[in-house]
Amino acid sequence: MPRLIRPDELGEVYLSAEEIKARVAELGAEIARDYEGREPILVSSLKTSVFFLADLSRAVPIAHAIDFIALAGYMGRTKQSGVRLIKDLDVSITGRDVLLVEDVVDTGLTLNYLRKLLELREPKSLRVAALLDRPYRRLVDGLPVDYVGFTVPDEFFVGYGFDVAERYRNLPDLHVLRTSRGNP
Repeated sequence: MPRLIRPDELGEVYLSAEEIKARVAELGAEIARDYEGREPILVSSLKTSVFFLADLSRAVPIAHAIDFIALAGYMGRTKQSGVRLIKDLDVSITGRDVLLVEDVVDTGLTLNYLRKLLELREPKSLRVAALLDRPYRRLVDGLPVDYVGFTVPDEFFVGYGFDVAERYRNLPDLHVLRTSRGNP
């Protein structure tokens, strides 16, 4: 039987559900203005970004489609050394306006891989919306992030789709995970 989430395992709320909802609404309005008269496809990486995608989709009051892609890091001899595709898109993006919806942009390595993969499919446009951004950690220069929810510190977050060992995704607020108990 799975353990229940204990409040003492979580750190403070970094972003409340209300703060996230308000910022997502602002992003949705901005995206709707930028894509007025067009019908973009919102593409999300599974799993963490699904929560942000669902809320963002509801906040974008223009016609749009959604699709999913799944990536996984793979291990070299001593550390993660690359990214591989696990699930591809279900529809063609050739000639379409694509908005890639990301949970967090950190080093930029995964986003760079995904952008290159999607650019090969010749979309009409390719832009990025990220809930969280850590631009000070970029290893890829000049990587565009067109819509940013929040610029955040280098902390381990849980809730609102972010997990540790597949736990805590369901929390409506974004918490800083306590590390004193050996997590993550």
